[in-house]
Amino acid sequence: MKVKVISRSTDDFTRERSQDLHKVFRNYDPNLRTQEKAIEYTRALNAAKLEKIFARPLIGAMDGHIDAISCMAKNPNHLKGIFSGSMDGDIRLWDMATRRTTCRFNGHQGPVRGLTVSTDGNVLVSCGNDCSVKLWKVPSTFESSDTVEDDEPLANYVWKYAFRAVDHQWESNIFATGGAQVDIWDHNRSNPVNIFEWGTATIVSLRFNPGEPNVLATSASDRSITLYDLRMSSPARKVIMKTKTNAICWNPMEPMNFTAANEDCNCYSYDARKLDEAKCVHQDHVSAVMDIDYSPTGREFVTGSYDRTVRIFRYNGGHSREIYHTKRMQRVFCVKYSCDGTYVISGSDDTNLRLWKANASEQLGVLLPRERKKQEYLDAVKNRYKHLPDVKRIVRHRHLPKPIYKAAGLRRTMVEAERRKDERRRAHSAPGSTSVQPFRKRRIIQEIE
Repeated sequence: MKVKVISRSTDDFTRERSQDLHKVFRNYDPNLRTQEKAIEYTRALNAAKLEKIFARPLIGAMDGHIDAISCMAKNPNHLKGIFSGSMDGDIRLWDMATRRTTCRFNGHQGPVRGLTVSTDGNVLVSCGNDCSVKLWKVPSTFESSDTVEDDEPLANYVWKYAFRAVDHQWESNIFATGGAQVDIWDHNRSNPVNIFEWGTATIVSLRFNPGEPNVLATSASDRSITLYDLRMSSPARKVIMKTKTNAICWNPMEPMNFTAANEDCNCYSYDARKLDEAKCVHQDHVSAVMDIDYSPTGREFVTGSYDRTVRIFRYNGGHSREIYHTKRMQRVFCVKYSCDGTYVISGSDDTNLRLWKANASEQLGVLLPRERKKQEYLDAVKNRYKHLPDVKRIVRHRHLPKPIYKAAGLRRTMVEAERRKDERRRAHSAPGSTSVQPFRKRRIIQEIE
């Protein structure tokens, strides 16, 4: 007689230590679990709801300035350091971990319009309406409990025009300022080493390309976006839009692409090699977009607007994935991502800097491996069922302040009325007499080379 015996080794299911989890063997054959999809859908729904319940984006406010925050700069040497400049000429270095001022730089007689830090993090460059550019020594430590006062800059360069923007070149001693013209400076020279002009417009913002340090992008008051190459004697290319661009930021992971924050409530992503058409139009704000900054990963960027909100967009998304607002926060003039992409800092007209989580429901602190794996699983389940109506509705829902909600409805009505008007104009015109202009080209007047 044959006897069949089921045998198994005790090593396969015995724990090595008492702290280990019991080993469980599963058969993943879908025929054995007919309700698997229904169970996963319920988990995705619950995960989306719990994400809303635990969304607490605001960490805290950093107060100390006595006038509106006009500009900010990150410190590449210190993860928790952020510089801010205000309209009364005050410059401060903040410790984001303790949310207090560690150093003050006194010297400007008017509004501070631009701040930037050298790549090594040792020199802070500031400029303002008092026609001066100042270089400051950045403190190397955050350990002191008292605020350090610095009244003596390393260098003070006085020029003929007021300055509106400044940015430092990567891996060199060169920085650029924008005002009536684009001036290229060296740390060791008291006069500009190079000057670029194209027209008579005032430069509003400028940024060096992180991948090609000699390429510089500027926006001006004549509604233009201009590309400069420091190796050439004249500007390279210019595109003129219907409304003014307030700020520009390059994508750090795709250095050929940049995004422009515009007065018409939208942001426009361009390829620097093809400026006659926007790659993507990011819309949701209901007032002028004042500032923009990319995450270090290049997958998202944050914008601050005159409508008193901060929004986070995906680099290729037409609408924002997150909106931050508070009752007390006024018009947002500057925003920055932290150097690790975990936090967002906003500076507004109410003299406060605010620290936000980049992911509103993210749990701060150290996570256990089991907690991290569970969160990754819930994110994956939500992503799998994000197209279903209930999950999509919960994930997309945001509470908006009443003025912004009404303004967004009014803006939708105006856009829809304009679309209907264009359709009727084409319907009552001779065939071929009118052309349909793509939405990504609609705001561009011309490109000049």
